[in-house]
Amino acid sequence: MGKLLGVNLLQRVLVAALGIPLLLWLIQLGGVWFFSFFLLLALLASFEFHRLASHKANPPALWIMLLATLLVQADFYFGFVEIWVVLLGVVMALFLLELFVKEGSPLLNLGSALAGFMYVNLAFGSLLRLRMEPMNGDGEAWVLLMFICIWSTDISAYFGGSLAGGKVFQRKLFERHSPHKTWEGFFFGVLGSVAAAYAFSFVVPAVSPSTVLLAGLLIGLFSPAGDLIESMFKRDAGVKDASALIPGHGGVLDRFDTVMFVAPFLYLLTR
Repeated sequence: MGKLLGVNLLQRVLVAALGIPLLLWLIQLGGVWFFSFFLLLALLASFEFHRLASHKANPPALWIMLLATLLVQADFYFGFVEIWVVLLGVVMALFLLELFVKEGSPLLNLGSALAGFMYVNLAFGSLLRLRMEPMNGDGEAWVLLMFICIWSTDISAYFGGSLAGGKVFQRKLFERHSPHKTWEGFFFGVLGSVAAAYAFSFVVPAVSPSTVLLAGLLIGLFSPAGDLIESMFKRDAGVKDASALIPGHGGVLDRFDTVMFVAPFLYLLTR
């Protein structure tokens, strides 16, 4: 067991050492490179959610969900038509397609398809728009702030929960979905996010300090929800990880679950 844990930790460190610089570079570049990378993640996330949904329902064919994701993400970036037109078209098409399905429950089939479609596409679409069109054109700063605060939340929650978990509050945070998360870890995570946002406001003074602090607070508060929601889906499907795509981390849904939940909130804040 100790050897397996050591291999897993080494994999995590190596992926982080390679992935974080790449991510920071893409955030700085923006444009088509940023879009291409997160389009790939959105497609992989759609594949993983389809895999989870297939354990409980009979969702539309994988190629249909991937094509829908491609269309929506391309429209988020290129703006061919109003995004609600594409979303409405895909949703109505999914309803029509269900008429031809002979297996499974229509409620479960449509519910899983719509949940995965909206969950993935609104999340990554918000992230694209956050980079492209926030207040004052500071897209790079806002996306960078989001990732820094999320990382700070995770690190603070982990060490805070390890040191003080269960010593103040006798109940777990959401034991049904994640038995290891504690209220102490949650509050440490919020403090870590606010502290990171406060430091960020000095490094990037062009962004309003009050808005940055509010963003840090919101990210700290909502970050655990992203992880819990993805855990909820995995537990319902009866799987440990969404996939084994990223060594030591699981899949895209496992690694970017917090980003996927926080990005829409931060996009709304910047609007």
